[in-house]
Amino acid sequence: MQGEKIKELESRYVMQTYGRLPVVFVSGKGSCLTDVDGRRYLDFVSGLAVNALGHCHPAITAAIAEQAGRLVHTSNIYYTEPQVLVAEKLSSMSGLERVFFCNSGAEANEAAIKLARKRASVVLGEGRYEIITAFKSFHGRTMATLTATGQSKYQDGFQPLLEGFRHAVFNDLSSFISQAGDRTCAVMLEPVQGEGGIYAADAEFLQGLRRFCDDNSLLLIFDEVQSGLGRTGRNFAWQHYDVKPDIMTLAKALGGGLPIGAMLADEKAAGAFSPGDHASTFGGNPVACAAAIAFLRVLEEEDILGNVCRMSAYLQDGLLGLSRDLPDFVEGFRGVGLMLALELKVPSARAVVAESLKMGLLLNAIGDTTIRFLPPLNVTAAEIDEALDILKTAIQGHN
Repeated sequence: MQGEKIKELESRYVMQTYGRLPVVFVSGKGSCLTDVDGRRYLDFVSGLAVNALGHCHPAITAAIAEQAGRLVHTSNIYYTEPQVLVAEKLSSMSGLERVFFCNSGAEANEAAIKLARKRASVVLGEGRYEIITAFKSFHGRTMATLTATGQSKYQDGFQPLLEGFRHAVFNDLSSFISQAGDRTCAVMLEPVQGEGGIYAADAEFLQGLRRFCDDNSLLLIFDEVQSGLGRTGRNFAWQHYDVKPDIMTLAKALGGGLPIGAMLADEKAAGAFSPGDHASTFGGNPVACAAAIAFLRVLEEEDILGNVCRMSAYLQDGLLGLSRDLPDFVEGFRGVGLMLALELKVPSARAVVAESLKMGLLLNAIGDTTIRFLPPLNVTAAEIDEALDILKTAIQGHN
């Protein structure tokens, strides 16, 4: 089917909730995608951090095909082997003893919110249900996670929002403490804010939050939906700070391209859930879990974390070069690992992304002046060089 026909059918039949860029992809391999006309694109969006090992990684593709030929779905009223193997591995990696499986980051965060409230009702008594989150955060599109999100642009038109969330200033411990009260049950935040603009937490801030939560019997929840599983150069971003959460949420990279989410919790928090308290029909599906097993094996066995650290330094050097070469247009960059943002001095991020697309590079604008980089964790130096060359031309052409 031709690209224009696909776009026509999409505009007619698909709910118009996305501002799509004008390209139709039909295949992908590694860091590259191919459109309906056979044109190659270098992908530095990675499905918004989902295709963490690029497109159609052979180990993940083989695992999906093999599992799909054996067993696709049973529901969670029965045991399946892939699910418990993923749970065992995630628990071993994180030190968090229990895992709940779902299908997305928003669902993982919903599960965390429910667990925090249930644990509070059991341990602290009724009326302890508020969760403090950060301004500029993003936790999902469901009503609870939308309310938890600290950005009004995602909430406009969906009021009244749910009760039970208070917002504080990211990296400001006193702001979080000031929002706590006799109804607080937990603090929830991203160690590295993603949709908010790629802002990393300060070590002192997270360490202070950990002490504050411990001193007040509050749960500390880390949303690692985007930052987790290698994106920052460690398995989990909190490992950079040596601040372990009580609850952690994962998704995106975990399935290597298939939808899967996970909420991990330590024993003291997880014990508040009983059978029937929470569920997911598709959560922990055998095929998605088989993909997750393959992804986690590659992450561990192929020095992916080492590559992230090396290529992050290489990409940051290149972005520093852009700042020096284009001082009138580029403000600088920030982030950690392969979760980086370039800040422009003029509001042309979307135009630069559109021009880069025309030249065969996929990037993501997360604001008028911010361009986000989420390349595959196994990206090469040659691919980074290609991307930087295209980006420099695109910036020069639209400023």
